[in-house]
Amino acid sequence: MQKLIEGLHHFQQNVFGSQQDLFERLSRGQSPETLFITCSDSRINPNLLTQTQPGELFILRNAGNLIPPYTLNSGGEAATIEFAVDALSVKDIIICGHSHCGAMDGVMRPETIKSLPALSRWLSHADATRRIVQEVYAELTPAERLNVAILENVLAQMENLRTHPSVAASLAKGSIRIHGWVYKFETGETFGYDPEAGQFVPVEKKKTLKARGRKPLNIVSI
Repeated sequence: MQKLIEGLHHFQQNVFGSQQDLFERLSRGQSPETLFITCSDSRINPNLLTQTQPGELFILRNAGNLIPPYTLNSGGEAATIEFAVDALSVKDIIICGHSHCGAMDGVMRPETIKSLPALSRWLSHADATRRIVQEVYAELTPAERLNVAILENVLAQMENLRTHPSVAASLAKGSIRIHGWVYKFETGETFGYDPEAGQFVPVEKKKTLKARGRKPLNIVSI
């Protein structure tokens, strides 16, 4: 805690004053253009990764960057998505996975998380990811299957996202875009899904995202 308290003092004494106009403006409301959905993993920082300021990203985080399909009993994820799309009118939604994802390791090796019942139930929202990897990539090594699970999970969650009414309506109107990204810790690279190539490619080379129909992913992407 001491490090956090020292950080608060540094922020108040050295940062806030130099950006006071920004924070005063933010006190009057927010107008982010992007909903950024990513993992709870402490190693990924959406604002650092995208070099954005407070107020520019509306962020949703959970273990495994999962988006449960919409139901009448949907919880916090659905509420956050609905608010971002209908109340804040975000123009883009990014689902961003990352390399070395512990949640995806738990999805692929459920026996390792048997002592964590809440986590096990939560990761059931990635059952489609596990089945895709098991049936399409059976010949790969465990390490390779984890890599491809990280990629496939982003695509599976993009499909789940489309079941949310606010997102479906905005897609039909053409007022929102969905992007699938994967961040690689070791190199700082971010890969985005290119539906025309059927692969994840460096984000700067990614084309506009459309519905997918594709071949198996290339695991060397990450």
